[in-house]
Amino acid sequence: MATQNPIETEGTYPLPEAQVDRFMMKVLVDYPSDDEEFVIVERVIGAHGTSCRRWRAPASSPSCSRSAARSTSTRALIQYAVRWSARPRDRRYGMAELAKYLTYGASPRASISHASRARARSPFLRGRNHVLPEDLTDLAVDALRHRLVLSYEALAEGIDADALIAHA
Repeated sequence: MATQNPIETEGTYPLPEAQVDRFMMKVLVDYPSDDEEFVIVERVIGAHGTSCRRWRAPASSPSCSRSAARSTSTRALIQYAVRWSARPRDRRYGMAELAKYLTYGASPRASISHASRARARSPFLRGRNHVLPEDLTDLAVDALRHRLVLSYEALAEGIDADALIAHA
C-alpha cells in the first residue's frame, strides 16, 4: 500500500509500469463530504469540554494548551469551520465562478486547525469559555491562505488566496 498526493510532488517521479502493476488497486479519494469532514474534526478536537480561564502568563503555556483542547465548542461551530474550509473548493457555496482560480482546496486538516485555533483564542485572548462565529471568521484567512493551491490563471491575474477566502 502506498499513498500518492497530487500536491508536493516535486522531486518525485512516476513509478515504472512494472512497479505500478504490483499494486493490487488504485483507489481515488476525493474531499470528504461536509458531514464526513465534521466527523473527522469532531473526532480530532472533540465537541465538548470544560471551561477554562484566561491565559495570563507564558509560563503556564503547557497547561493552557491542554485547557484550549478542553474549551467548549459546539457542533454548530465545528460545522462552521468545515464550511469555511469547504467554501473555496465546493460549488454549492456559490464559488463556481472562482473554481478556475483554485487547483486544490483546503483539506480536512484546515477545518481541524481552524476550529482548534478558534477554541484556543476564545478563552485566552477574549476571556470566554465558548467560541463564537466571529472567532472563526477572524481567523479564516490565517487558517486557510497557505492551504489553497492556486491555479496558473489566478497567478496570472494577480489573484491571491486572501482574495479567494475573502470572497468566500
